[in-house]
Amino acid sequence: MQNEILIDLVTKRMPFGKYKNSLICDIPEHYLIWLHRQGFPEGKLGMWLSTMYEIKLNGLDHLITELKKRYK
Repeated sequence: MQNEILIDLVTKRMPFGKYKNSLICDIPEHYLIWLHRQGFPEGKLGMWLSTMYEIKLNGLDHLITELKKRYK
């Protein structure tokens, strides 16, 4: 399941807002922090954004770097 979530982060796009159509993994940290303060949306999108927030917050970007290249 975790691999599937990481793949989703590099293949799914933000459906709304300032970063509409950006890959979830490409959303800047400052925007993820803002979303965290506002509350992430419900469902899969909220889970993806929350996961990306945790990855960036903890400096774990390397987890998705290779996947992004593979799924480009």
